[in-house]
Amino acid sequence: MHFDKAPKEKPCCTLPTVKKLLEQKRKRETSSGLSPYAANTTAPAGHNMLTQLPVSEQLTCSGASSSYADMTAASSEHWAAIQESALSYDPNQPGPSFPVGYDVPMDSDFSSQQHLQGFASQSYGCQMAAADQSTASTWPPLDPSEAPQATFGSWLDTGTLEKARMLLRDMDYGRIIGQDEDGDTILHIYTAKGLREWAFATAEKLRDLGKLDAKEHKGKTALLVAVTANQPDIVQDLLSFGADINACDVKGQNALHLAAHDGLPRILQVILSNRPAINLEARDFEGMTPLHCAAISHSVTMKALFACGMANVFLQAKAAEKLSCVQMLVNAGASPLSQEIKSSKTVLHLAVKEGNINLLHYLLSIHMHNVKDFVNMKAHGHTALHMAACLHGNPRQEEILRLLLSRGADPSIRNLENGLPAHLLQGGLQGEHLKLMLKKRSTLTRRRPVAPQDQE
Repeated sequence: MHFDKAPKEKPCCTLPTVKKLLEQKRKRETSSGLSPYAANTTAPAGHNMLTQLPVSEQLTCSGASSSYADMTAASSEHWAAIQESALSYDPNQPGPSFPVGYDVPMDSDFSSQQHLQGFASQSYGCQMAAADQSTASTWPPLDPSEAPQATFGSWLDTGTLEKARMLLRDMDYGRIIGQDEDGDTILHIYTAKGLREWAFATAEKLRDLGKLDAKEHKGKTALLVAVTANQPDIVQDLLSFGADINACDVKGQNALHLAAHDGLPRILQVILSNRPAINLEARDFEGMTPLHCAAISHSVTMKALFACGMANVFLQAKAAEKLSCVQMLVNAGASPLSQEIKSSKTVLHLAVKEGNINLLHYLLSIHMHNVKDFVNMKAHGHTALHMAACLHGNPRQEEILRLLLSRGADPSIRNLENGLPAHLLQGGLQGEHLKLMLKKRSTLTRRRPVAPQDQE
């Protein structure tokens, strides 16, 4: 006897992956109509908050596909219950305050009932201001031995937090630690969406179960997702619960690398406040420190800013944020002398190679024991002066050369091909002008002894 197969039931609830959530965030950020621009080819693979970059170089939270599979240990009905309780709205409680005139985009999959009191987010989904502390509740009662430190910028909403705790208290072990096909836990999802109270309650539970640093298939812990989503309060919460501050993804990038490359000074402030636990000289799998990442990312933004005639307000603000990240890392003790593993470049080489005069001015203003040694460091045989000589057609080339010379750059040093910086200059009148400038300075530097291999 033949029986027809019953059609498969579609899940009644699907939740977006971390990757999809962050993609929606970028789309909202690009709604201002900023024009695309060419990306810096030297930028490392990884994260970049500049929404005008090509898709291949935009910020992504690696480790998630475009469709969400139900949690292996939880049914779709269970997820529907979580979604309904997590995103319910009490009309008797005040919601978050928004900047006047700011259009708050909401995901099509969720209603406007997602507003939570006291939830603050700088750039994920919408720009929310911290709730008025006169109406916000203080920390819920916790065991003093388990109570985390004060949060970074806003108060938790006690009612929402207790609701989350009650739901998690009745949830079995498998559902709490369950991961979908991309490795995302409910903590990853809550963190990416910026649902702070729910992320707090879930992190509290996962800490007790020893699963706080669970990784999705691209190696990102919830802490790294919180950094990528620019959620400083959640970052602080997770660190207070004991999240591994030095955890790395599959590219070897830790929280500092991601925050530095995306230009997130508030995130950096939270992470650096946990010194000495964080390693400022940690290397990713490209051999770069967080300071290298910050310098490269700043150059990408400055190149875009120059391309649009310095008129883009968004890029101006982003460039200022990224430069502040460089300054914060240096002030915290990151070494400008550190060299990339692959190319041996310092941040000075990276700034000069991209013609980033703003970053160059800052780097050469750093107080050092011997600035000349810093300026004349070699990267595979090339000094910063060699790289500046190769900036053919760059309107800042002469300014960069003069700045390097004023800080002790030696034009008589040769590269591995036995070439002087003057040999790398362009032809024509401009090249002859610059060559004469280097020749005059070279005459002065000959008065001091130099290494035999660098002598002319």
